[in-house]
Amino acid sequence: MLEECRWLYNETVAYRKNVWEQEQRTADWYETKRRIPLLKADRPSLKGVHSQVLQNVTERVDLAFKAFYRRVKAGADPGYPRFKQFGRYDSMTYPQYGSAARVDGKLLILSKIGSVPIILHRSIEGTPKTVTLSRSATGKWFVCVSAETDGVPLAPSESAIGVDVGLASFATLSNGEKIDNPRFFRRDEKALAKAQRRLSKEEKGTPARTNRRKVVSRIHERIACRRSNFAHHQSRKLVNRFGIIAFEDLNITGMLKNHCLAKSIADAA
Repeated sequence: MLEECRWLYNETVAYRKNVWEQEQRTADWYETKRRIPLLKADRPSLKGVHSQVLQNVTERVDLAFKAFYRRVKAGADPGYPRFKQFGRYDSMTYPQYGSAARVDGKLLILSKIGSVPIILHRSIEGTPKTVTLSRSATGKWFVCVSAETDGVPLAPSESAIGVDVGLASFATLSNGEKIDNPRFFRRDEKALAKAQRRLSKEEKGTPARTNRRKVVSRIHERIACRRSNFAHHQSRKLVNRFGIIAFEDLNITGMLKNHCLAKSIADAA
C-alpha cells in the first residue's frame, strides 16, 4: 500500500509539473483528486488502497507545492517538490476516523488491511479525527490518532527563568541551576562506527548489506529516541515550574559550520 501511495505521489508531482510546463497553469488539489478513478483504470493495483488514503496523497502533493510557492514569494530557497524513491515513502493517512479506520480495544481496524493487534500506550481522549500509519527506518510501525479535545491550561505563574544552552552543560538556568549534557551520540559513537565499518565491507545489493544497514539504522534510532525523550522531559519540567521562559536567539545553522564543534552541537540537539 505504501508503494502504491508512493507511485501516486510521484505521478501527481509529474502531472502538476507537466501541466505548468505545457499549459502555464497550476493544477490544484481538486483536479489531481479527480484523476484518481482514471488512474485506477490504468493501474488496478491502486484499488487495493482505500480511496480516502489516495486522496490524502494528492493533498500532500498540494501542500508541498503551496509551501514551494510560499518560499518563492518570500525570496527563500524554494526547494521544488521531489519524487519519492523506492522504499522512501513511509506514511499514509486515513482522513476520517470511524469509517475506514478505528481502534477497537487492542485492535486497529483498517479498511483494505483488516484487524491489526496494537499496543495502545495511551487512551484516546476527545473526538478522534484522523489515523496516520508510519514506518520507521528500522521497520517499526506506529499509529497516530489525532483528536479534538479541550486543552487544560496550567495555573498562571509570574515566575520567570532564562535558559542558556551550551555544550559543557545541556543548559544553565539564570538561577544558577545546571542541566547535565547526556551526550547520547558520544555514548554510542564506538558502536555506530563499528556497525558502519561492517556495513562498508558488504557488497552492495546483497542481503548481508541490508541486514548491516538495519543495524546502523537501529543505533541511529536509539540515539534519536533518547535525545527526544530527554528534551521532552526537561522542557516539561521547565513548563511546570515557570510561567515565562526566555531562550537566547542562536543561529544554529551557522554554528554547525564550525567543524570542530558541529558534532557536539548536533548531539546537544
